Amino acid sequence: MKRMSLVVLSCLAISASAFSAGPEDDVSVTRNANGTTLQGVAKITATIVGIDPAKRTVTLKTKSGKVIELEVTNEARNFDQLALGDVVTAQYRESLTLSLLEKNAQASRSENDTVERAPRGAKPGGELGREVTVIANVIAVDRHAMLVTLRGPRGEIVDLHVQDPERLKRVKKGDQVKAVYTEALAISVEPATSK
Repeated sequence: MKRMSLVVLSCLAISASAFSAGPEDDVSVTRNANGTTLQGVAKITATIVGIDPAKRTVTLKTKSGKVIELEVTNEARNFDQLALGDVVTAQYRESLTLSLLEKNAQASRSENDTVERAPRGAKPGGELGREVTVIANVIAVDRHAMLVTLRGPRGEIVDLHVQDPERLKRVKKGDQVKAVYTEALAISVEPATSK
């Protein structure tokens, strides 16, 4: 059995380690004239097979038979609404959009967090999310290695591999790139089905 401890603001949460218990993955790449977006979704479903109210732990079993024990913090509402046989679904979404800017902008970084909790008295659930937007300067372009080097607003340097040679032709030193990274973890709990 695997034991994990995690901080949860809105509900039960299944960490990235728990997703190794056999998630359904979906990854897509979208390109348009202005940029590229890479999106990924991992989803896992498990059944509650044990609850320890004194320790605030829940034991989950995935369809593949993997058993995961989670500690649920006091910030999670409605722990007492959980029941054996309830089905927990966790979905983790990530997205990265890169686009070349046409106008000069100040190198910058902004971050926005979101939290949505289940209403009191309902089954636990909710969503945690974060969006980070960075405007970085192109400080070097290596067309042979298909590499663009970026300097972020805090002086950090990142090498970015560009797969498409046609897109790489449009990038030059002094350009700016806008990167928007989003991630979200959504958890829902469905009541056990009566047999």
